[in-house]
Amino acid sequence: MHPSDRRNLPEAGGMPFGWYALYTKHQHEKSASQLLVHKGFEVLLPLYRSRSRWSDRTQIVLLPLFPNYLFVKCDLNTRVRVLQTAGVCWFVSNAGGPAPVADADVEMLRCVTQAPVNAQPHAYIERGDRVSVIHGPLTGLTGILTRVKNQCRVVISLELLRKSAAIEIDLCDLRRISTSTGAEDARHRASESWKCSGLGQRASAYAQAAQTGGSSYGK
Repeated sequence: MHPSDRRNLPEAGGMPFGWYALYTKHQHEKSASQLLVHKGFEVLLPLYRSRSRWSDRTQIVLLPLFPNYLFVKCDLNTRVRVLQTAGVCWFVSNAGGPAPVADADVEMLRCVTQAPVNAQPHAYIERGDRVSVIHGPLTGLTGILTRVKNQCRVVISLELLRKSAAIEIDLCDLRRISTSTGAEDARHRASESWKCSGLGQRASAYAQAAQTGGSSYGK
């Protein structure tokens, strides 16, 4: 996987309309996202809540779940407008051209960031005990089970970015699928995409029900 820059653009027909990952300058994810939205693009910037401790207070700030990355829906005809956006460096590429991101992966990320769960960046992993969420707003989501300080976490991964995120979930809300190898994981991804049917509506409903007015967020 190699980044594509402004001088390495795809041939005509090599970039159909869909979701693509962008690499941004350091700490420019939010500003680039806002500029792309202002240009009329559909954008997804997964964020998570982090506690920032100050001498006199603790503040909740929103940080990128995948630092330096965001997702935009575009095609060959609009890629130059995307690349001309301040803060955008390049499209994440594969085999010499921008690599599309599956709609199911985008929906999975949208569900996770909308649901009232504790999600955080995690070191990339691709093998382990696969589990499925069977209760709550993320019912149907699958990932790899890990344990950190006696807490169960389900790790979801994007192979294209080699990035992962961990979600804290009670063990009683999980069902084990299998203990798989990397090759088995690849077959699983090819045969069964993330089960996000209906997750967006459930996550949105839970998020609206959990909203409070007491948190302040970073820029």
